[in-house]
Amino acid sequence: MRDRLEQLEAEFEDILQQLSTQEVMSDPDQLRKIGQRHSQLEPIVAASRGLRAAEEDLEAARQMLDDAKGDERDELRAEIDSARKRIGDKEEELKLLLLPRDPNDERAVIFEIRGTEGGEEANLFAKDLFDMYTRYADQHRWKMEILSVSHSDRGGLDEVTFKLSGDGAWSRMKFEGGVHRVQRVPVTESQGRIHTSAATVTVLPEADEIDLQINPNDLRVDVYRSSGPGGQSVNTTDSAVRITHLPTGIVVAMQDEKSQIQNRARALVVLRARLLKEEQDRVGAEMSEQKRSQTGSGGRSEKIRTYNYKDNRVTDHRIGLTLHKLDKVLLGDLDDLHDALISEERARQLSEGGTD
Repeated sequence: MRDRLEQLEAEFEDILQQLSTQEVMSDPDQLRKIGQRHSQLEPIVAASRGLRAAEEDLEAARQMLDDAKGDERDELRAEIDSARKRIGDKEEELKLLLLPRDPNDERAVIFEIRGTEGGEEANLFAKDLFDMYTRYADQHRWKMEILSVSHSDRGGLDEVTFKLSGDGAWSRMKFEGGVHRVQRVPVTESQGRIHTSAATVTVLPEADEIDLQINPNDLRVDVYRSSGPGGQSVNTTDSAVRITHLPTGIVVAMQDEKSQIQNRARALVVLRARLLKEEQDRVGAEMSEQKRSQTGSGGRSEKIRTYNYKDNRVTDHRIGLTLHKLDKVLLGDLDDLHDALISEERARQLSEGGTD
């Protein structure tokens, strides 16, 4: 670990030099990239220097103890104990800081929510999930942009696609990908019986144009007249856009905007996100497993989380965590769930001996 810390400190000093050059300051892309790396390294370097200072204090106290007498020896022993504790604390802090970083941590998040099993009740639950994420995003001051939405007959959502951007959005929201199951009495149930329904949540990292270049020759772009509610001009012009990526067969359709250009731009945002995920899955077996486990076929048996209204209970099945505060979770109180999932992820990484 010591050799790695020396390398990171040297990289940090080099970055400080680069940030003071006109070449970097005048290039927004390079400045963003180097600034992100500076933010990643700064806490590691601070902890490393704190560890070194504690070790120096320990060695100095030990040397002084040999010549000390009386009360001075007691004071030096106390200093030695304090230095040892600081060393232990800094070593534990560095173990966490040096864990492998998720390559998508700095990216915005593309969300897709769909009602799946349970008919209209699944669509209503999809709307509840969307409202929950909206409140959670507000609490964290993330920016939300709705890319596409399709409403169901009774006020639910057939599907919705939106983007979240802000500090920590991916690192927390990546855990939401999968099948979400709800157990409650539907508004359509006249006998008061509890039904079980499901909605799928797909979580994708947004891809910038500099991350992923798409060959225009690989795209088939179809335009057509929008359908469904949308106002005067939405349904009277060929503004809807369907883009097919021919090499992979991925299809993205957008129709919410009145402008064909705007719908095309939004469709490309989602297409890039899906292609980036495909590429990450291809090169990383772990990420491939992550995607396969996210939505499956949308069936209730593949659930990652259950929301039980009768018992005011939410259970995350991946870590066996149950909270009896479903009412608060639906209002956006997801931090307890995410904190537990992050802790489990870090514990697994530590057990595997992974370092950055």
